Order: sequence, then structure tokens, then C-alpha cells
Amino acid sequence: MAKEAALTPRGHLHPITSLVREARGIFSKLGFSLAEGPLLESEWYNFDALNVPKDHPARDMQDTFFIQDAPGYVLRTHTSPVQIRYMEEQMKKDIPPPYRIIVPGRAFRNEATDMTHEAEFFQLEGLAVGEDVTLAHLKGTLEQFFKELFKGAEVEVRFRPSFFPFVEPGVEVDMRLVGSDVPEKLKNKWIEMMGAGMVHPQVLKNAGVDPEKYQGFAFGMGLDRLAMLRWGIDDVRLMHSGDLRFINQF
Repeated sequence: MAKEAALTPRGHLHPITSLVREARGIFSKLGFSLAEGPLLESEWYNFDALNVPKDHPARDMQDTFFIQDAPGYVLRTHTSPVQIRYMEEQMKKDIPPPYRIIVPGRAFRNEATDMTHEAEFFQLEGLAVGEDVTLAHLKGTLEQFFKELFKGAEVEVRFRPSFFPFVEPGVEVDMRLVGSDVPEKLKNKWIEMMGAGMVHPQVLKNAGVDPEKYQGFAFGMGLDRLAMLRWGIDDVRLMHSGDLRFINQF
């Protein structure tokens, strides 16, 4: 029986599953734990608590899947609501910061699909809250993550000013890999990877955390996009095709 079992072909991990496991391992070494939240989310957690105003374009029908039979609920458009839920839960247990979590999971946007866009996609959210947390901590965390993810390549990270309602200041994060072992597709090219920034004081306040005492950073990156760069995948739609010819390559 043992010999027969050994000859049984084994299955393959989906590239997103493989990437999530690898990311969890890297961030675990940096002191981050795993958090999860519901896919069906209230507008309070998905928008209001994250400082997204009522008239923000992200609430429009072309971006958000609203639930007809559940007024006030949406398919979450990002993994950021878990930030609020996690901090709320900790404060209810009388556990103050520091907090360090990552949130891998699915999100949904009501948009046309093409080679680089899907209505369903995966994100990796990160949150760190404590005393004297700065953008320098964010930069160092991301540099270490990319360095380990791309197998020790020399990594450069730069910030560009941007705006997101739930962070202040907000930045776009670009990454560049340099060195002889870097794939030609990525070598020496600045690539936009994610949005990030310092958690807006109002967001901390909405979650019950004192913004006068604590600060934090947050980031959110698309795992589908990261997988495309990591393995040279040309079409994001392959991630959700269920085609075994694609999966079996991994």
C-alpha cells in the first residue's frame, strides 16, 4: 500500500495559494500574524469606517457590487475592512497596540475584465500600529518582503505621493530589482506594486484606537499582479480559469 501511495500523482497548488503561503512565512518572521474577515461586508466597514466619504466614486455602481437583497451590504472591494474589525476586536478585549497583521483574501470590483483586470482578485493587506511607527518602518518592511520573495535579489523601493482616504500621508509604492539573477522582465525597471501610507487618525479613532498615542502604517497589494510578475504570467484571467493546463505548470 505504501508503494502504491508513493506512485499516486500529487496535485498542484494554485499560484495564488503558493504565494499566500510564502508571504505568510515571510511576514511571520517579521512579527505579523494572520487575520481574516467576511467577503460580504457592510458599507460601514468597507467605506465609512475607512474614511471613504458618501460621495466617493468608489461607491458608484460601476466599481462596487451592491447586494440587492441585503441593503447596506456589498461584496468587499478591498481587504482593508479587516483592519477595522481586527482593531475593534482587540480593543474590546482590552488589548491595546502594538498590532501587526496581514490579511490575504479575495476582493471584488464591478469592472470589465481584460489581461490585467478581473472582477474578482486577491489582495494582501498589511497593518502595523504602535507607538512611534513611521514611513521608514513601512519602507523597511516592504524591502525585506520583496527581497525574500524574489530570492535574495537586491531590492529598491521608492515612494511617490498619492491619495487614499484611509491613509495620510498616502503613497504609491514602486519596486525595482537589480542584479545578475533577476528575470529580464523585471531587471532595473520601476514597477508600481501597491498603495500604502500612514493610517489616517480618523480610521484609528473609528476602530477605538487613540490616534494621539498610536500611529500605524497600512499597505495593500494585488496578489494576482504579484504572481504575474513572479512567474511571468501574461493574462490575469488564467488565475480564475480553472484550466488544469495552467495549474499543472506549478
